[in-house]
Amino acid sequence: MIPARLAPFAIAFLLSGGMSFLVSGMATFLAIGLPSGFLGDWISAWLPAWAVAFPTLLVLRPIVTNFVMSLVRKGS
Repeated sequence: MIPARLAPFAIAFLLSGGMSFLVSGMATFLAIGLPSGFLGDWISAWLPAWAVAFPTLLVLRPIVTNFVMSLVRKGS
């Protein structure tokens, strides 16, 4: 178990990992098809993408949350 105060970081870590995994897989497939060694090429693309996605999510999440909350009707 992790402390509750670390939950936002755990969510960002797992969400950025999953999203970057799927997006890099699709981008790799569209770029090179499905050759021998595809999995290695995918992982080579995914790890740097995750390294960018995680801190980006940490920075953008509060900004996007505030923006969305400004669009939400109060009392709905």
